Amino acid sequence: MKIVVTSVFVDDQEKALKFYTEILGFEKKTDVPAGAYRWLTVVSPEDRGGVELLLEPDAHPAVGPFKKALVDDGIPCASFAVKDVQAEHDRLVKAGVHFTQPPIHMGPVTTAVFDDTCGNLIQLAQMH
Repeated sequence: MKIVVTSVFVDDQEKALKFYTEILGFEKKTDVPAGAYRWLTVVSPEDRGGVELLLEPDAHPAVGPFKKALVDDGIPCASFAVKDVQAEHDRLVKAGVHFTQPPIHMGPVTTAVFDDTCGNLIQLAQMH
């Protein structure tokens, strides 16, 4: 068994696609109409055959309170591995991304947390 697709709930799929591709650097993998929404996934350009991230609409009534509770408590909904958290932090800040946690070294890992502009906090993690 392996993970093929995971998701983040987004308030606007087109806005999310722009942020996740143009700012973060992911590539669009799948874009298929699905009723009022789309089956819209992105992948890392470093692993095009790897895990897809579904930009899933947050229209279900349970999602809003769930997302708000996570953000209110500073809990990221996803974690992305990077080679250098400080370098990614600096690059993304220059691109206008708001970080809620700057890079922090915690033993074998360095993490930072940013707002994805779609209602989520995302963690960057670098293992040492």
